[in-house]
Amino acid sequence: MGFPEDASLHGHLLDRLYGHAFWLTLAAFLAVVAILGWCLVRYRARPGRLPTYTHGSGRGALLLSLGLAFAVFVGIDLNLALEDHRVFDALVGTPPDPAKAFRIQVMPQQFVWNVRYPGEDGEFGTDDDLTTLNQIHVPAGRPVLVELRSMDVVHSFFLPHFRIKQDALPGLTTRAYFQATKTGTYEVACAELCGLEHYRMRGFLHVGSEEEVAEWIARTREEYGADQELWRAWTRMKRESD
Repeated sequence: MGFPEDASLHGHLLDRLYGHAFWLTLAAFLAVVAILGWCLVRYRARPGRLPTYTHGSGRGALLLSLGLAFAVFVGIDLNLALEDHRVFDALVGTPPDPAKAFRIQVMPQQFVWNVRYPGEDGEFGTDDDLTTLNQIHVPAGRPVLVELRSMDVVHSFFLPHFRIKQDALPGLTTRAYFQATKTGTYEVACAELCGLEHYRMRGFLHVGSEEEVAEWIARTREEYGADQELWRAWTRMKRESD
């Protein structure tokens, strides 16, 4: 069982990092097994051979320990740290330009994903916003900038097909971004245990063309106009109570 399908522009970098870690640790594991096997054969019990004992405090034992520690640090730890830095820089080092990105707000609560799209003014929190539940529609081939803010407890916004996982915290805005390369419908999961009904917190991310997303937003805004008024009244009431 491997990773789910990669549907993002930079997902292959994270997959490559996992592969890099796997091959490095596999090489170290095989080396350790080979040494243990050699020791079992070389120092096996034989007639006429007496056992020897050591406390490992000699010069040879010290040099061997330092050599092994250096080999592990340089061969595995430092190697992984450098590769991790390159991948991290590519994934989150340069956020997309908000003026060019497709922007949405995701406001999780027990146990749903509230998703807000700005209206023609391009601002969140105004009367022309569109808010939906558990449904995210984004265009393919364009950076998507997600603003996250929990409405109750800590949640974790997880898009396994896009290799994105970012915590949503109450009272604090966090951000995540990705760019879809394939159209289709993908799962939105919460990767943080957020309550007894955490298992219900499942949404869907739909990737289509720019035209398809714009058409869906316009159609949804027209069909659920009354619901939007209720949502705005509820958010104003909650904001005043906080």
